[in-house]
Amino acid sequence: MDELRPRLENFARSNGVNTKGPLSVVLVVTRLATKIGLPLEAEKFLTGKGGQVAGLGKGPVQSILKEHGIDRVLAKEGGRTSRGSIDLMRAYVSFLNDLHRNGIADLKKIEEWWIGQVREFFARSPFKLRLDLSKAFRTIIADLMGQALERQKEMPGTMFVGAVLQHLVGAKLELIVPSETISHHGFSVADSPTNREGDFRIDDVVIHVTTAPTEMLIRTCADNLAAGFRPIIITTGRGAGGAEALAANVGIEGRIDVFEIEQFVAANVYELSRFTQANRRVTVEQLVERYNRAVETCETDQSLRIEIG
Repeated sequence: MDELRPRLENFARSNGVNTKGPLSVVLVVTRLATKIGLPLEAEKFLTGKGGQVAGLGKGPVQSILKEHGIDRVLAKEGGRTSRGSIDLMRAYVSFLNDLHRNGIADLKKIEEWWIGQVREFFARSPFKLRLDLSKAFRTIIADLMGQALERQKEMPGTMFVGAVLQHLVGAKLELIVPSETISHHGFSVADSPTNREGDFRIDDVVIHVTTAPTEMLIRTCADNLAAGFRPIIITTGRGAGGAEALAANVGIEGRIDVFEIEQFVAANVYELSRFTQANRRVTVEQLVERYNRAVETCETDQSLRIEIG
């Protein structure tokens, strides 16, 4: 791979293979090359009329991705109808043939490298908040959190769900208490090193944001209570049940409020929009604007941004 990597990087950079259409082309051509062997003839990769790259489409591309544990859709058309796809196919066939002549065309490793580029593409893409106002807003937020969970599964070791959850809460707080200065923190910044009572504090209320409440967090809530604060935990649906059970174990059940993120955000969207359809979209846009501003300020990974779709 030491010899292949710089050549693949140069080809990708020179031919703009960093978006869904081009990535679909190289994946399908690589797989076909694996089946029929090298060297290749570019004309055999064209449809009968020569206007499209043969074998391209959503189905073949998703089949390859699924083998590598990726369920997200890369491209609905797989780059099939793009004129640039034909030019890219010809360039890529020539590139593979050149690797073959030099005895370094390891197609399995080449496909794995392109799969890595697909993962990076998905990681760079912002999350989509699908603002279908015919749906319950809790469902819309649940879909957003589901996207974060899928990305987290594709990139083990990352905590996208927690980051989205935290910055959504911070953005909502900015909307509902504009008179307060809401302090945002990068998701990787833990409470203890900075001596913060929680993720957010407004007057005597301390808000803890977490995907998985722990006994340590509940003990922190007990400390909050002892210091005269009112702790709130914002978490996922699964985390809410766990928080209640842990609170009972520590003896502070009934003294902390626990909210699911969908409920916490949706309720205020309705309230801030005064329950009118005309104001609802504006409120969501303001929420997303503040969320993105927090991401830009606090996070190095800008793929955490949200786009309204």
